[in-house]
Amino acid sequence: MQVPPFSLSQQISDLGQDLEEAVLNVLRSGQYIGGPQIKQFEDAFAASVDCSHAVGCNSGTDALILALRALGIGAGDEVITCSFSFFATAEAISAVGATPVFVDVNPATYLIDLDQIESAITPATKALMPVHLFGRPVDMGRLMAIAESHHLKVVEDCAQATGAQWNGQPVGSFGDVGCFSFFPTKNLGAAGDGGAATSNDVALAQTMRELAVHGMPKRYLHTALGYNSRLDAIQAAVLNVKLPKLKGWIERRTAIAERYRTHLTDLPGLTLPNPEEGHSWNQFVVRIGSCPTGQPLCNARCSPSATSASHGLPESCCRDWLKQTLMERGVNTIIYYPIPIHRQPAYADLELEQGSLPVTEQLCSQVLSLPIFPELGHSHQRRTDKTLVCRLPAGPWPGSVLRPAGRESSSPNAWPDRPIALVRPGDG
Repeated sequence: MQVPPFSLSQQISDLGQDLEEAVLNVLRSGQYIGGPQIKQFEDAFAASVDCSHAVGCNSGTDALILALRALGIGAGDEVITCSFSFFATAEAISAVGATPVFVDVNPATYLIDLDQIESAITPATKALMPVHLFGRPVDMGRLMAIAESHHLKVVEDCAQATGAQWNGQPVGSFGDVGCFSFFPTKNLGAAGDGGAATSNDVALAQTMRELAVHGMPKRYLHTALGYNSRLDAIQAAVLNVKLPKLKGWIERRTAIAERYRTHLTDLPGLTLPNPEEGHSWNQFVVRIGSCPTGQPLCNARCSPSATSASHGLPESCCRDWLKQTLMERGVNTIIYYPIPIHRQPAYADLELEQGSLPVTEQLCSQVLSLPIFPELGHSHQRRTDKTLVCRLPAGPWPGSVLRPAGRESSSPNAWPDRPIALVRPGDG
């Protein structure tokens, strides 16, 4: 039995005729760019995010670029964000000529450390870009208070958090702009690339709309250098079929996350994400501590990681060994992300030294995403659980600079970093 990290086949089958008919209607119409499907989706998606406007575009990356451009952010400006994210978060900032300024993440949430933001603000700072990572929402009440006190714009990176909420309010509705991705594996996925930018500012929304079509307020009149970044009609048709299903899919993801937490909660060495109201569970990411010296549960099979060595990161051999062990037993997992943005060669010019963002760098050596998608069956999840569960030998464990996800502490060394408990041959 193979357990995939994600699968769309059952979803496509479940949607069946509705999905096929929606796509065929667009094909038969001959109107593939623009048209009623686009407006229908933009209106419905804006309503789902509690915003007045949604601008469909080519991708989540383009949504970030359009947002920054519309806010007038460019050369000489700084945007504060986090490095523990997909590369596009910073890439979009650089694409408009601005400079990304990275602060570390909170080890309990994996989200931007709000305590570090104000010390990173300079006269060049123009915006904050919080990332709602893995479906977990940033504390937007506190972040917006920081932004307002320093007169900063806010662009929410919601690429992994469609359907997530903070205090009952959808992400993407707090800042000046919310930016979403509809990559096929997201909670709300298209049949290809797609994205949207949401806002309650009519002028801002109109500027983004014009920039997405070559800076055209009307046909053949170009008032700005824009982009070819339209959401096409077929993708809109697919999203129109899927959007009403989003709430139910998130409920299923939440149930899967809870089953993981129930079955794995007492497993030493495995740090689980804590449940949080409003979490949309795009990913279920666990953290694996390092084997203690002289007591490797892998029976000394861990091999030093080439990625760790070449990018100046903490050793990830235990996490990598776990990933390989799971794969050998048919459980496929994904690492989000093995190399943080600030250690990528593309940002070498920022001259951020090894250890400059210690929590981010440690997380990149320890995180692993278990399979989670609405159609994940009980038998597949049981196989994943069974492969992880095993006896843990007793012994003292070295300290760690990180705390368990969701557990607050005033001391960075307040929890023990213990080895992962894994099945060995004969453990079933």
